[in-house]
Amino acid sequence: MDVKEIIARRVAKEFSDGDVVNLGIGLPTLVPNYIPEGIEIILHSENGFTGMGPAPSEDNIDMELVNAGGIPVTVIPGASFFDSAMSFAIIRGGHLDATVLGALQVDEEGNLANWMIPGKLVPGMGGAMDLVGGAKKVIVAMTHTAKGEIKILKRCNLPLTGAKKVSKIITEMGVMEVTPEGLLLTEYNPEYTVDQIQEVTDAKLIISGALKPMI
Repeated sequence: MDVKEIIARRVAKEFSDGDVVNLGIGLPTLVPNYIPEGIEIILHSENGFTGMGPAPSEDNIDMELVNAGGIPVTVIPGASFFDSAMSFAIIRGGHLDATVLGALQVDEEGNLANWMIPGKLVPGMGGAMDLVGGAKKVIVAMTHTAKGEIKILKRCNLPLTGAKKVSKIITEMGVMEVTPEGLLLTEYNPEYTVDQIQEVTDAKLIISGALKPMI
């Protein structure tokens, strides 16, 4: 499987029937394609609707129906559209069961940096600051490294989106839970050894006694 597919498939197993979930731009938008049968979740988009469906086929694209990143999406029957004030009231009011976000960096304390690199032009933080503060569970879905650079650190050194907000990190190499003691590796991709995962992780991993294969 493609690396992004591995991550999206695993993230899709995190939800319970009826959960209200927000997906960040990029990799997280692939998650709806892999929701297990029998599980129905309500996908929220901060630009103003709930009921987002899977990515559209090439012959079913409506450029007036896009997510917060401007990417064409679909909606399921019963979808609801509203203004930004209502959308952010849902987020800030604690009505999201989870949000799934990408990251530039995340660390062992659950700090998240996902919106800017100093010296580079960026469009802004968007709704990420509100999402990490309002969602009951914050899941980071990202590749384990980027162009050889380690992304899971002892301490983030980029400007933070939120401090101590991340609940779980899911990469193509494994699943890590943020605990008071540090990052707990609960699942690993059998294509890698635990030592190989640790080699590309700056933070010291705590290995779960119930460690199991990820795929």
